[in-house]
Amino acid sequence: MGVVVELVFFMLLIAIVAFAPLGYFIYMYTMKNGEPFGDTEPHGDSDSAVLNMAEKVVSAVKGLVAKK
Repeated sequence: MGVVVELVFFMLLIAIVAFAPLGYFIYMYTMKNGEPFGDTEPHGDSDSAVLNMAEKVVSAVKGLVAKK
């Protein structure tokens, strides 16, 4: 019987450690009225090298298509 109690204890311990990040995220999300990490910039509003390069490629392709 002691082995079963020991097994249940370790299973609960592992489950608590495994689901702690999820619980923390849910706690922070509900604490700030639907804003999980506070005031963050909306996606696409910040400049980045990848977005600038992709915009240049798209405009170049549009220019090539317009010439034909």
